Formats: sequence, C-alpha cells, structure tokens
Amino acid sequence: MTLSFFDQFMSPVFLGIPLIAVALALPWVMFPKPPSRWITNRTLTLQNWFINRFTQQIFQPINLPGHKWAALLTSLMLFLISLNMLGLLPYTFTPTTQLSLNMAFAVPLWLATVIIGMRTQPTHALGHLLPEGTPTLLIPILIIIETISLFIRPLALGVRLTANLTAGHLLIQLIATAAFVLFPLMPTVAILTSTLLLLLTLLEVAVAMIQAYVFVLLLSLYLQENV
Repeated sequence: MTLSFFDQFMSPVFLGIPLIAVALALPWVMFPKPPSRWITNRTLTLQNWFINRFTQQIFQPINLPGHKWAALLTSLMLFLISLNMLGLLPYTFTPTTQLSLNMAFAVPLWLATVIIGMRTQPTHALGHLLPEGTPTLLIPILIIIETISLFIRPLALGVRLTANLTAGHLLIQLIATAAFVLFPLMPTVAILTSTLLLLLTLLEVAVAMIQAYVFVLLLSLYLQENV
C-alpha cells in the first residue's frame, strides 16, 4: 500500500487513545529536577545557564510589569524546543506540525497581551491603530488595516511554526526516499544524496530551535507593546 508523504503528520492513535497527548507530556519527563543538595551536576548547571541567558535577553527591553511573564515564556520556549527536537527522531510524531495545537498556544497568549494593554493603558494600546500624523482621509482605511494586522498576529504565529516544521519534515522524507530508491541503481548518487540528507537534518535541528525562539520572541514583542 502506497502511503502519502503527508501521512506522517497524522496524529497516531493506539487503542483509541490519541498519542499526541503522550507526545505533549514527554518533554516534561526529560528535564532534570533541581536536587535538594547545594552542589548540582553539569546538566542542571547548563540548563540553568541557558534559562538565565534566555530570560535576560528576552526581558531586558520589557518594562518591569512584563517580567511576570518570565516563567511562562521560558517554559513555553523549552517546551517547544523539546517537541520540535523529539519530532526529528525516527518513529516519533511532531505535535507542532498541527496548526490547531500551535493556534492553541498562540491565540490565548496573544489575547492576554492585548487584554493587558487595554486594561493598563487603553489610550496607548488603541494608539497603535492610528499612526501619528496620518492624513484625515486615510484615517478610516488605516484603522481597518491596523485592526486586521492586529488580529492576524496569532494566525501568523501558528502558521509560521507549522509551515517551517512541515516543510522540513517533507524535505527530509523526500530526500530519504530518493536515496533509498537510488541506492541499488546509482550507489554514488545515493551516497551524495545521503550526505545531503545528513546536512539537511542538521539544518532541521537548527530550525527546530530557531522557530521555538522566534515564536516566544514575537510574543515578547507583543507584550512589550502593551506593558
């Protein structure tokens, strides 16, 4: 039976249980927990260094009230990186290739930043809809355009993450299939194709980390506009 290349993005089901729930719970098992002793191991020290550097870089330009989001956005960053990296392993499923899951992350967090802006500084939040010095005739048009761009933000967050991961997985499967088919016919070309596949896999590892970072970075920029 011939399978479609897009079958890898279907959520697997075992005994009627969707395994996407297991995939979502797996990253939290992998992170080491802080011990009760003063001396920690190298893994935990590296994890703490990464979290500190990331938090400092993301929240440095944000005002003090926005620092309450540090734990939430840092946890989301680690969670997305883990899901994206685990999806690159054989016989695994990548939940972040599902647009519904990414929208479930993007919409509530984006809406929370908008609500915070409307509650704390409504004049400044609504001022983003109309740039200063706009001609009178263009005011209605610009308000409509800026409102549409505001509501497109969560869709752009979800689609960007989904599209980048989906495209990478499809390229890996296409090149792997080509290498498998060419190996009995043209071994030299198959070896070159396998080398290309290895380089593409390394690129996908970088993309998995970068896309998680970009997702959280854009959320922090939305938060910066509203606090």
